[in-house]
Amino acid sequence: MAANKRIIGGHVAWHHDEGHDAGAFVTFDHLPLPGLPPRKVHVLVPRNLTGRVPLVLMHDGNTAFWPGGIAGSTWDAARAVARARRDVVVVAVHSPDRNAEYTHVDWSGGRRSFGLLPRYAHAIARGLVPFIDAHFPTIPQRAARAVVGSSHGGLASFFIATRYPDVFGFGGCMSPSLFSGIEPYPYGGGSVPLNAASIVKDVWGVLEDASQRPRLWLCWGLRRDGGEHNSVVEHLATKRGREAVPLLVARGYRAHHMRGHDDIAPRDADLIVMEDARGGHDEASWGARLTTLLRTLPDGR
Repeated sequence: MAANKRIIGGHVAWHHDEGHDAGAFVTFDHLPLPGLPPRKVHVLVPRNLTGRVPLVLMHDGNTAFWPGGIAGSTWDAARAVARARRDVVVVAVHSPDRNAEYTHVDWSGGRRSFGLLPRYAHAIARGLVPFIDAHFPTIPQRAARAVVGSSHGGLASFFIATRYPDVFGFGGCMSPSLFSGIEPYPYGGGSVPLNAASIVKDVWGVLEDASQRPRLWLCWGLRRDGGEHNSVVEHLATKRGREAVPLLVARGYRAHHMRGHDDIAPRDADLIVMEDARGGHDEASWGARLTTLLRTLPDGR
């Protein structure tokens, strides 16, 4: 179906319906974010809504719905939403430099860009979310908002959810790069405990406060074949994810370890952990787990 031009909040957008059961798309080609360059943003909106629904904000907008990125792969998030049978608005944000925007510290020994995550987090929480709430049928409450990503995007989701718990009540952290800055990938050296890393050390107060801490989803895959992404990156994500769980439980988090894709976490669990025996460091694995994650989201009401 052809795209139809619209003006939303003073910005050009394109409405395109590709026949997904989860809804139709609105795409901004150059949506401004405060303090950052404009970028493409996709919004998946359920059809025939009679009220407001939760917001799921995703990073890596170039792979969320359609094939893209280095591997030419996709999460196929629209089908994941349909499988979950959830009415949600999904916002997927492109990044001109994910290494920089999704990291807060030097994660590669100075060999790659880094450090724009605080600016990106502010732009998302204080700029993009209010815009989406103003122009799309989202529930304007923290309990009805999730921020979801993988790898560096998983790190970014943890950072954003714990730095802006008034905005996001749920952080979906898939294969998160919690090793960033404490175990530089892939060069080794300088490895220190996670509890000494700024990603958690700077927000112990939030994590210990049951009234404000976000619910967290942590997951990783156990495949180690198929190249460096699984043998190195997913190995480190697993190592540091497993280290994070007891640290969070010690701060009062109530953990539920998922028994499989059909399991549903109890409502009183605020730390949901999933080890995917067949999962790797790839979009297909994250897309499959996205369906499971979406089934755990509260409706925010």
